[in-house]
Amino acid sequence: MSQLLQRLFGRLPIGWLQLTHNRTRFAAALAGVAFANVLVFVQLGIMNSMAAATLRPYDFFQADVMISAQDANALSEGGNVARQWLLQALADPDVTDGTGLLIGNVPWDRATKDISFTTFGIDPAKPRFLANEIAGDTNLLQVQNAALIDRLARGLPRDEAAAIRPQSPLEFETQGRTLTAYATFAGGGGFGGDGYMLVSDQTFLSLFPARSSGAPDHILLTLRAGSKPDQVIARLKTLISDPSLRIRSYADAAQEDLLYQQTRRPTGIIFGFGVLIGVLVGLVIVYQVLSTDVADHLREYATFKAMGYSGRFFLGIVLEEALVLGVMGFLPGLLVGTAILKLMGAITTLPLAMSGTMAISVFLGTIAFSALSGIIATRRLAAADPADLF
Repeated sequence: MSQLLQRLFGRLPIGWLQLTHNRTRFAAALAGVAFANVLVFVQLGIMNSMAAATLRPYDFFQADVMISAQDANALSEGGNVARQWLLQALADPDVTDGTGLLIGNVPWDRATKDISFTTFGIDPAKPRFLANEIAGDTNLLQVQNAALIDRLARGLPRDEAAAIRPQSPLEFETQGRTLTAYATFAGGGGFGGDGYMLVSDQTFLSLFPARSSGAPDHILLTLRAGSKPDQVIARLKTLISDPSLRIRSYADAAQEDLLYQQTRRPTGIIFGFGVLIGVLVGLVIVYQVLSTDVADHLREYATFKAMGYSGRFFLGIVLEEALVLGVMGFLPGLLVGTAILKLMGAITTLPLAMSGTMAISVFLGTIAFSALSGIIATRRLAAADPADLF
């Protein structure tokens, strides 16, 4: 390592030699940096999984425009929308079709573990509004009390889900009714439920008798090929009588939902602060190590300064130490963070995984806060007189 650093810096690797002189302190410093990296990795992994879980249900449907209530900040939140606005929207020449989307949560009481399904009620006669994976099974929902369930739902055994097909359906009790699952689709557990379920709008209303087919949670619209969604949305805002409705593109609705979850919901804010705390922990640890090292070698630094070495020389030594701590502390942090995320993902079924982007971002951040700690640690040397340092 000494030879490698000597070639890299073109001089004797003084910083490396100072760090490794006390191996116990060096190991403790690397452990501290690794811990800070693990903390950031876990928090970032949870934040990324929250983003994936938030956007996942939007992948079940295909639409160009979504009409929602004014307070509908998320897909499963907010008031209902009168179906009459769908009829008004269809008057626009660029709107080719529309449908209502009903959303609710239903429990499935099992002997092993209760499962909560975020349930969508759809019109089975309009498969064009569903993703390709699901659209082929839409005809199965024409049967009363039929359902398509999430084969990746938390608490649902994989072998049991794999056996579900039209020839071998699965019956289960929920909301005082018996539903029959004829097929499955890939969803996965999220923060608001253990999985997802699709039923027809009529089956949905039988599960939620207080709900009305004339008041869905959202209205989905498809547009004529070649039309400009922004222009259509602008016309719809003048065409539809209720000015309080949120009329936006389907893609914008998904991104606004994600932004709401990350910046206004407590979970997103907590995870964001977790990342910040991890960075601050790493900054403090590296600063403490470097400032202690500078204090322990004040006489040596004073000698160098008396010999005419500039502050840039001292900064280079401390930045060398910061670079060593950042790189060597990152590697074990990456390994431990990857293992923890993999374990958490297996237990929770959340999309928790280490991504290349996340690893690169944390690595660059580690180098940056290590360098910042080094710069702060050299302030005493920059302004001190050599005689004061002895």
